[in-house]
Amino acid sequence: MQEATEHLTVASEAGGLSAAALQAEAWAGEPFLHPEEETGVVLAPGTARRRALDDALAEIESGAAEPSYGWKIRYALMLGLERVLSERPPKLASGTELRRHQIDALAGMLTELIAATQIEPELNGNGNGAAVEEAEVEPEEEEEDLGVHLEALTDELELPEERAGRDPGASRRYRFRHPTASGKTIAAAGFVEAARTLGVLILTHRRLLVTQFHRELTAEGYGERFTDAILKGQSLPRANPVTVQTYAWFARHWSDLDPKAYQLVICDEAHTALGEKTSAAIRNFSDPIFIGMTATEQLIAKQVSDVFPASIDELPLGDAARRGLIAPLRCLRVPPAAAISSVPIVGGDFEERALAAVLDHTALNQAAASLYRDRFENTPGIVYAAGVEHAYNLAKEFRAAGLKATAVSGRTPPVQLAETLAAYERGEINILINAMLLAEGWNSPRATVVMHLAPTASKRVYQQRIGRIMRTHPRKEAGVVVDFVPKGATHNERVVSLHSLLDADFYREGARVTPAPRRRVQRRARRKLSPAPWLVPVTPDVKRRLAVITREWQRTDPRFLDDDEQLYWATIAGRNVRFDERVEFVKKFTEGKASRGALEQFLSACAAENPNRRLRLTALADRVSMIVDRASFDDLVTLVTQAPTWDKDRSQGVRTLLRALGDGKVDAPEQILARWTWRLARATRKVQDRRASGEFPEAKRLLGALANSRGHRHEENAARLVNAALEQPREVGAALLASAEGYTPRANKLIDAARERLGTIQEVANALADNLPAPKAASGRSRRRRRKRKKKGTARAQGQQQQQQQQDGAKPERETAPAAEA
Repeated sequence: MQEATEHLTVASEAGGLSAAALQAEAWAGEPFLHPEEETGVVLAPGTARRRALDDALAEIESGAAEPSYGWKIRYALMLGLERVLSERPPKLASGTELRRHQIDALAGMLTELIAATQIEPELNGNGNGAAVEEAEVEPEEEEEDLGVHLEALTDELELPEERAGRDPGASRRYRFRHPTASGKTIAAAGFVEAARTLGVLILTHRRLLVTQFHRELTAEGYGERFTDAILKGQSLPRANPVTVQTYAWFARHWSDLDPKAYQLVICDEAHTALGEKTSAAIRNFSDPIFIGMTATEQLIAKQVSDVFPASIDELPLGDAARRGLIAPLRCLRVPPAAAISSVPIVGGDFEERALAAVLDHTALNQAAASLYRDRFENTPGIVYAAGVEHAYNLAKEFRAAGLKATAVSGRTPPVQLAETLAAYERGEINILINAMLLAEGWNSPRATVVMHLAPTASKRVYQQRIGRIMRTHPRKEAGVVVDFVPKGATHNERVVSLHSLLDADFYREGARVTPAPRRRVQRRARRKLSPAPWLVPVTPDVKRRLAVITREWQRTDPRFLDDDEQLYWATIAGRNVRFDERVEFVKKFTEGKASRGALEQFLSACAAENPNRRLRLTALADRVSMIVDRASFDDLVTLVTQAPTWDKDRSQGVRTLLRALGDGKVDAPEQILARWTWRLARATRKVQDRRASGEFPEAKRLLGALANSRGHRHEENAARLVNAALEQPREVGAALLASAEGYTPRANKLIDAARERLGTIQEVANALADNLPAPKAASGRSRRRRRKRKKKGTARAQGQQQQQQQQDGAKPERETAPAAEA
C-alpha cells in the first residue's frame, strides 16, 4: 500500500512538472522538455533546466508577460541549444544539417552555459555598462614586444581578480577556433537558430563581409529577422532581431545601442577585435553573451583569450584536414631571389614600403610570372604582393606571360571589385593579385594556389592567407602553397612558412603537409604537385631532426644538412643500405649532394656494420681507393683483423688493405706503414703458410724448427729461415717471414732486418697481397648457375629416392608370386 502511494506521488509530481514546463514553454518560446525525455530526470532539483523552469515560473507569478532581460541572458540560449542538439540530426531552419565540428562548437557552448547557471548572474542592472565604463580608468597597455613568440591560444577560463573586478562581462565572453573554410558561418547560423527568441548582433571587420553574412543567413532561412541597428529610444521592430555591422561601426556607436535589444553578440574573425577601441567597446557593452569566432592559432600582440577568455571548442588545422572539412595542403619552396634581411619588422610584420623596394623589380616580377606559368599554367590562384604598386606591376607581367590575371586593391571601386570577384568565380580570371585586400573574409572554392611573393613575419597574416585556398572543390585535390624560402630553412627564420606555421618536422617538395581526409571525396581530382623523392628536416629541434634522419635516411637529401648531420646520416645509411641501392647512393655523392667527409663516413660505416658481405667488401675497396689518413686506416686495420663481421672475409679484406698500402693510398710514416703491413700479414698467417709451403717445400720444416726451439737453437733456426726467405722470390719470402715469430730479442731483430731487406713497404705489401685470393665476382649469371646446379642436384636426389622406394616395394611381390601360383 505504501509503495503504491509513493508511486502515485511521483506520478503526480511528474505530471505537475510537465504542465509547468508546457506553461513556461508558451511563455519563453523554448521547450523545457523534449521527446523521449523523463520529466523527473531532466527537471530534477538542481539541474540547469529545473533552475530555468523555477525562475520562469517565478516571473510568471509576478505577472511578467515575457521573459526579463536577465532571464534571457542566463537561460534562453541554453534552452535553444538543447532544442537544436536534441534533433536527429541537428539542422538549421533551411534544413541544412550541421557537421560534426559545428555540432561540437554548439555542444561546447551548451556545456559552458549549463555550468554558468551554477553561478549568480553578474548583470549590473542597467544594461548599458556605465558602471564598467567609470571603473575602467586605467589606460590599456601598449602592444607587446614584437619579438616575443606567442604560443597557441591559452585555455585559461578564469581571469585574475583585478581583471574580473573591472571587466564584469568577461565570464560571458566565449571563443571557438575553427580553421578557415571549415564552415564557421554555418556554425554561426547554428547559434542564430538556437537564439530564436533573442536579439542577435553580428560583428565583422569588413563591409564586404556584412553583405556576405546577409546573403548566407538569408539562404539558411533567417532573412526575415534582419533589422537595422536598434538604438536607444527606438521601439523594437521584433522580439528577435538580427543585425550585422562592422567592428568600426560598433566601436563608434556601442553606447547608442538599445541595451535591451541584443542578448547575443557573435564576433566574426575575433582576432581582428583586439584593437584598443574595439576591445574597450566590447568590454563596456558587457551584458550580452559574446561568442568570438577565429581561425587564427598564433597571434602577435594581444591574444584573443584576453578579450574572449572562455574557450568553447578548438579544432586544429590538422584535425580539420583529416576530417575532410578543408582541402589538404601541399607545399613548394622556391629559393628567394632577393634578400630581405635588411627589411625591418614593424608592428609584427615587414615594413611594406621597404619590402616593396626590395621585391618590386621587373626581372623578379617576370621570374614570378614564368614560375607560375611553368608549374601551374591556368590553375586558379591568388598572389600576395608587397604593396599596391607591386600588385599592379605583377599583374602586368603575369598577363604578358599569357596568364589570365588581374590586380585588385583598396583603390578598386566596390562595384568593379564585385565584378572582378564574380569574373574569377566564372573562370574568366584565374589569378588575383593583391597586397592584403583578400587576406581575410574573401573565399573562393576554386582557388587552389597561393603564392607568397611578399613574405610575411606574422603567423596570423600567413594563416589568413592560406585560408583562401582551403575550401574544398570537386576539381581540387589539394591546395598548393608557394613559399619563397630556402628549401632547408628552419622555423627560426624571420619569414613564416607553411612548415613553421604547422611546426612540421621535414619538407618534402610537393608532398602534403596537412593530413589527407580519411575518406577521399575528390578521387578524380588531379594533383598539381607531385611529391619529390627526397626530403630535408626543417625543424630547429635537434632531437627531432635526428629522428627524421634516422627514420627517413633513404629519402633525406644530405646537401641541406650541416657537417655533423651529414656524418650522422652517412653512418645510418652505411649501416642500412642494401646492395641493390648502392648505385642510387653513389649518385648522392658523385652529384655533390654530400661532402667528402660524409662519403668517407658512409663507406667506413658500411664496411664496419652493413650485414651484406659483398657490400662490405665493395665499401672497403672504395674507401681505400682514395687517400686515407692515419687514424682512419688504423680503424680499418683493427676492423678487418678483429671484427667478428669479417671472420669469413678476412683474407679478402686484408688483401684490399695491403693493396692500398702498396698503391700509396695511406698517409702515414714509413714505420707505421711497415707495422700495419706485417700486422695484416699476420692476420692471414694460414693462407701465407700455404703459399710458402706450396712454392718452397722446406718452409714447413723451417717454421716448425723455429717454433719448437729455444735459446741459441732458436736464434740459429731464425737465421736459417731468414737466409732462406731472402733467397726465395719476394712473394714466397714475404709469406715465410709473415709466419715467423721470434722468442728472443736477437731472433726478432734478425726477422725484422730481413723484412726490411725484402724490399720497400709498397713492394712487400703488394707481394703479400698477391699471396691472398682475390674476392669472387658475384655476378647474377654465376648466381643463376649455382641455383640451376642446386635444382638439378635436388631433382637427381629425389629421382634416386623414388627409384629406391619402387625397388623396395617390388621385392615382396616377387617373393609371394610363386606361393600364389601354387
